[in-house]
Formats: sequence, structure tokens, C-alpha cells
Amino acid sequence: MRKLGILLSGRGSNFIAIADNIARGALAAEIAIVISNQPDAPGIAVAHERGLQTLVIPSKGRKREEHDRDVVAALQQAGAELIILAGYMRLLSPWFVKQFPQRILNIHPSLLPAFPGLDAQQQAFEYGVRVSGCTVHFVDEHLDHGAIIVQRTVPVLPGDDAHALADRILEQEHQAYSEAIAIALSGRFRVEGRRIIVD
Repeated sequence: MRKLGILLSGRGSNFIAIADNIARGALAAEIAIVISNQPDAPGIAVAHERGLQTLVIPSKGRKREEHDRDVVAALQQAGAELIILAGYMRLLSPWFVKQFPQRILNIHPSLLPAFPGLDAQQQAFEYGVRVSGCTVHFVDEHLDHGAIIVQRTVPVLPGDDAHALADRILEQEHQAYSEAIAIALSGRFRVEGRRIIVD
């Protein structure tokens, strides 16, 4: 089985969805390690309860690359082949990204390149878009920027508020992330400019 390294900072709902898909045989992978930069992250407690290898590497008060070097060392020691950002609320340094070229995935709750950064669902709602969604992409040195692997659309309904929209986007995230992981692990794709072509 190919090994995943999960990075999270909060509740880890995408991590849980990935772990559930692995457990029921819908995703051919194993979780090698779950790392959090927040000691009180609920997701790290869930990982521990499931018997997964967990590690907390606090980031508060540390320089980005110094912290990243500790995280990378732990990922490499665990044999992680694909790095999954599951609500990891910390920008990776360019040095980190270079250690795992086209092997770091992130999910964002909008149809990138629209509404990058924080509070994407609120941004979409306030802008008045009729369709939003989520994007799984490779991570590069820029925020919410790498080549797109999977996108899923979610209509913005007349009675929506930002919270209702976020809940429906999250449902799609839980499916899209495992789909993108399977593509990345298969190796049956090529990158042409910004486009991912699945063979």
C-alpha cells in the first residue's frame, strides 16, 4: 500500500473521510502518520483513537522553515509518499514543497482560482456567485495555486447562507479528496502547463 502523511490543524473532517474510505476499501492507501501543529487539534485525537501514528509538532513562535524541517523529517521517517493537507492552517515554505515535488495535495472550498485564502465560502456567498464548490490541487510555492486535480461544483441555493453553503461544499470535499488521492497515487497523469491530464 502507498503511504500517506496527513497534516492537520483542526477537526480533520477530510482526514476522517479519507481514513473511512481506506477502511472500507474504497481507496488503496494507508495512513503512515498524522501530524498536527496544534496540540489540541480534535483531528489528532481521532487519529490516536483509530490507532494511527500521531505526532504533534507545535508551530507557535517558530520560524516557518525551522518548523517545516521537523515536519519533513517526521514524514520521511514514516515513509510518507504523498502528503495530504487536511485543514492544515499553515503555509508551507518553498523548501518544504521542494522536498515533495507533485506529492503534496491540498483541498480548498472554492472553485479555484476564484476565492483563494481564508473564508472562501463567505467570499463566494458575498460575491453572489450562483455556483461554488471545491478544488483539490497540487501544492506549489504560492497560496492555493498549484495544478488542479479534481473540482466539484455546488449550486448556491436561494435560501443559503454561508454556513449552509459551506456544509454542502464539505460533503463534496469528502468525496473529491479521495478521488484526487487515487489519481495522484496511480501516476497515470501528466502535467501540461497548469492542466492535469489523466491517462
